[in-house]
Amino acid sequence: MSKNFDDLLSQVATCSMKTIAVSVAQDEAVLEAVRAAKERKIANAILVKDKTEIEAIAKTINMDLTDFEIIDEPDIAMAALTAVKLVHDKKADALLKGLVDTRTFLKSVLDKEVGLRTGKQMSHVCVFEIPGIDHLLFLTDVAFNTYPTLEDKIKIVENTVEIAKACGIDTTKVAPLCSVEVVNPKMPPTVDADALTKMNECGDIKDCLIYGPLSMDLALSEEAGQHKGLSNPVIGHADILLFPDIDSGNITYKTLVHTTACKNGNLLIGTAAPVILTSRSDSFEVKVNSIALASVIAESLNK
Repeated sequence: MSKNFDDLLSQVATCSMKTIAVSVAQDEAVLEAVRAAKERKIANAILVKDKTEIEAIAKTINMDLTDFEIIDEPDIAMAALTAVKLVHDKKADALLKGLVDTRTFLKSVLDKEVGLRTGKQMSHVCVFEIPGIDHLLFLTDVAFNTYPTLEDKIKIVENTVEIAKACGIDTTKVAPLCSVEVVNPKMPPTVDADALTKMNECGDIKDCLIYGPLSMDLALSEEAGQHKGLSNPVIGHADILLFPDIDSGNITYKTLVHTTACKNGNLLIGTAAPVILTSRSDSFEVKVNSIALASVIAESLNK
């Protein structure tokens, strides 16, 4: 089981070398990430966009492009679509968002002819290694689904459990987060959390253990549960933190990134292949971690 990103990188070493298609690659952090990924034997990359621009940026960071395939496509929308098609046609194993706006990028991912839709609910997961926590945390959904319904949350949980399983977690513990740990009909997220718990208990949601509603302290601290007189295997040991909406999730994500010495990687899931959807402001290390995560997931999908 991968408890941190070093473990995840060790897991990558057991996988076949994957290829990442980079959508609109003329970005310094993106090029640094794919160079590091190749040097660390995590993944190869195919770079898509204006070849002259890519070569100019590579020169500024002393990057040798000899071993990288470059597909010259000056138009941003076409470059995004070309990168998606590489994954669709099995010429690449995962897709990485480069210097392209999210709307254009997702439009290419959802393209009816060469896109990566599977008919499943798509969702976003952030995988965090946080000092003081002895296992990886899977935060969802902090970037894609805005105000998920109960049905959306079921699919988000199922998507994220698959990712956790690929990372070596056998029985994933899921905490549907709320501001309180009691069901209140006037607080819809607590009602949804209770419904998810009951659906898990009766076997409608499988391969995980769900218990909620849970406040954040109960999800992360067994001691907090003892103080409140609550006992459950999820309390203090949650793997998946399921947020009630994008506001609470995104605020938590950015707070962790900017106030802790954490490591993280991000993926869009529910697609035919892993889609690395990071912020344009994310460091190249976040992108490298995301590439490593995508490689593990791609290996799992191919089994």
